[in-house]
Amino acid sequence: MPKFLMKRWHGYHVILLAVIAALTSAALMYFEWRLGTAGFVLLAIMGVVVIRARIQFERDLAEYISTLTYRVNKAGEKAVTKMPVGMLLYNEERMIQWTNPYMQHVTEEELTGASLDELSGELLELVNEEKRSFFIKVGTENYRITHEPDERLLYFTNATEEQEVKEKFQREKTVFAFIYLDNYDEVTQGMDDQLRSRLLSHVTEALTRWSREHDILIRRTSSDRFIAVFNEGTLADLEADRFTLLDEVRENTQEEKVALTLSIGIGSGDPSLRELGALAQSSLDLALGRGGDQVAIKERNGKVRFYGGKSNATEKRTRVRARVISHAVRDFIRESDKVFIMGHKNPDMDSIGAAIGMLKIAEANDKDGYIVLDPDDINQSVKKLLKEVEEDRSLWARFISPDEAREEVTSGTLLIVVDTHKPKLVQEARLLDKVERTIVVDHHRRGEDFIDDAVLVYMEPYASSTAELVTELLEYQPRQPQVNTLEATALLAGIIVDTKSFAIRTGSRTFDAAAYLRSRGADTTLVQKLLKEDLDHYVKRSKLIEQAHIYSGGVAIARGYSDETYGQVLIAQAADTLLTMNNVIASFVISKMDDGRISISARSLGDVNVQVIMEKMNGGGHLTNAATQLDNMTEEEAETLLKDKIDEYFKGGQSA
Repeated sequence: MPKFLMKRWHGYHVILLAVIAALTSAALMYFEWRLGTAGFVLLAIMGVVVIRARIQFERDLAEYISTLTYRVNKAGEKAVTKMPVGMLLYNEERMIQWTNPYMQHVTEEELTGASLDELSGELLELVNEEKRSFFIKVGTENYRITHEPDERLLYFTNATEEQEVKEKFQREKTVFAFIYLDNYDEVTQGMDDQLRSRLLSHVTEALTRWSREHDILIRRTSSDRFIAVFNEGTLADLEADRFTLLDEVRENTQEEKVALTLSIGIGSGDPSLRELGALAQSSLDLALGRGGDQVAIKERNGKVRFYGGKSNATEKRTRVRARVISHAVRDFIRESDKVFIMGHKNPDMDSIGAAIGMLKIAEANDKDGYIVLDPDDINQSVKKLLKEVEEDRSLWARFISPDEAREEVTSGTLLIVVDTHKPKLVQEARLLDKVERTIVVDHHRRGEDFIDDAVLVYMEPYASSTAELVTELLEYQPRQPQVNTLEATALLAGIIVDTKSFAIRTGSRTFDAAAYLRSRGADTTLVQKLLKEDLDHYVKRSKLIEQAHIYSGGVAIARGYSDETYGQVLIAQAADTLLTMNNVIASFVISKMDDGRISISARSLGDVNVQVIMEKMNGGGHLTNAATQLDNMTEEEAETLLKDKIDEYFKGGQSA
């Protein structure tokens, strides 16, 4: 405490004593005037002391205030001129009015009178947005900016070292990866030991060289699995390189007349090592679910990035797996009191056929099954099939609306979703929340958006269609379902439509499934009848194809007339037709649908991964067959966006 304040404290004591003395002297005067007189003399002396103390206190206070003001002003002056913090004042026109001397360390140029964008264009933008705190780079240095919009004042603090520490910390965070040889078992089955050893040596040499170049710790855990540990800095380098390891392994093993492909699942972010391992495994499952030969990178926040996916998925599922899944489906059905089956919105032939197949499995296990179908959301291509179904009263009685399905859901209801795995695409999304147990059967490559907590997932991107998968499940049911001609035909029609009459994505198992259905009475003549098109439909498709032009590198793009709407089937057929033209390696057809949305149907011969392009536009599908629907957009805007994504695809090295 300052001395003059202590004196002031003592002065208060003197005043108190003086009051006490005055009262005492008055009392003594009453009893003894001599003592009272002495008291008043003493009181006078004390008064003189108090007055002098008061004068001294005011003098000390004035001196203290004067000294403190000087020191504060001096400190403020030094803060403005000497402290390592830049200060800048600007006016309403964003012109610099004044800077302190430290700003010469920020830039050697004279700033007074210049515009803020001369110092940094980014700075002007952030100031206009009235950001309070942000970072900018001036020259080679990073600065933290504290902004006082009301005062139009900016503080510059050098944060270069801080940013370098942050960047170093980010680059050194641990990343965990699982590496898997997709088709090792299939390729090496029956192979002699010498050739198998030579084939694996190509893989291990490539992985060893890759790990040495990028400072990666890699360990083999089994004949077809590896674990890798590295950091975020290495991951950034690998992403910039777009994981050329995938191409290297595929090309090197092709020297042995076979091709091994890799899938890599990576977990990144800043969770614990245990969580990183879980993310890496989830990423690997996602990569394999999309057909393999690619890298999936999943962060803690759920974001996923894909690279690779250039090769067509090869058929490698086994009949053992189909039999196991079939028995598991039977067990779940038997544990339920009823079964609901639904496909995707605007269902096609594959979705309806697969749903009918699953209905027959439910019936074979003595359970009531129902197919959820919205009568107001029916694909034009399946209307002929549904007319045939309506004539079969027992089968048509098993079709119910989404509203009816929601009302009849019980705690024991089993929901089977076919031909899609995305919650936003199912026929009735609200059923997913009401039903406790869900089975997913699909042949599409797995996307980021997936139905949560499914009790059983049967996803085979190597299959031609969901109808093919369901046909195999029918075959392996212990109690063979009674399938009539119409039901078998519906399943066969789903296979024929998705394979373009067995022309694409067709494996030996596809023909086996078709043979089984034919033995159960599938009518190929009826299939042709169901797939017939009207003359007006044909002419309209031809006019749409007439609008096509070659955009870049053999990519054909057709855009429908803005005053016309087109059905999804017509759009897909137009894309298929464009793909048959000379020098066309990929085709895209853009048009408006009846519901006002813009649809894009994409096809390729395998050289272009159209699924990747469609996924960037919130769609999906297969490497050679994909689509998307866009809201609140015109055909012209959709074409511009599509061209941007095509350019990005070719420029970016065809990442998945």
